[in-house]
Amino acid sequence: MKKSILSIASFIIAVSSSAAISAPFGSMNDVAYAKQLWAALEGFQLVGKNATVSTPYKGTHPHGAVLDTIDSQVWMNGHKNTVIIKRNYGGKGVSKTAVANNPNQYLKAVTVMFKRTGYDSTTKDWFWVKYSPNGDILKNPKGMALAGLVGKGGNKGCIACHKAAPGGDFVFNHDRYAK
Repeated sequence: MKKSILSIASFIIAVSSSAAISAPFGSMNDVAYAKQLWAALEGFQLVGKNATVSTPYKGTHPHGAVLDTIDSQVWMNGHKNTVIIKRNYGGKGVSKTAVANNPNQYLKAVTVMFKRTGYDSTTKDWFWVKYSPNGDILKNPKGMALAGLVGKGGNKGCIACHKAAPGGDFVFNHDRYAK
C-alpha cells in the first residue's frame, strides 16, 4: 500500500511538472527571458525610473484609464528587434494632464510586446510580458506569470485580444490623442 501511494504521488508530481513546462506562458524560461528583457529595456531608458515617456492618451480596458506607448528598436542577445511598451496608468485623480505632470504617481503596470526572432511564428514572434512599475513580472488570478505567449489558445489574455488587430500583425494603432 505504501509503495502504491508513493507511485501515485510520483506520477502526480511528474504530470504536474510536465504541465507546467508545456504551459503556453509563465514558464521558468519565460520568466527568465522577461527579466533579461526588463534589464535591456532599462539600459535603453525605456522602462524604470529614468524611462522616456510619451504623450498620455485615453486608455482602454484592460490596460488602464490613461496610457502612453513607445515603440523602439532594442538590441538583445545579438538581435535588433522591435519593442512596443505601453505604460498603464490609473488611480484616484488620474487624467491625461495628471499623468503628464507626474507619471510615476499613477503608473500601475508596464505591458510589453517584444519581437523575438524565431520565437513563435503563429504570433508573428511576439513575446508578451506585463510588469509592475519596478519590473516585477505580474501574475494572473491563477498565479501564472504574465510572460511569454500570454493567452495563446485561450479566450482571454494578450494574444486572445491582439489576434483581432487589423493587418494580422497583432498590433493595434489607436489614435493616442483622442479625447
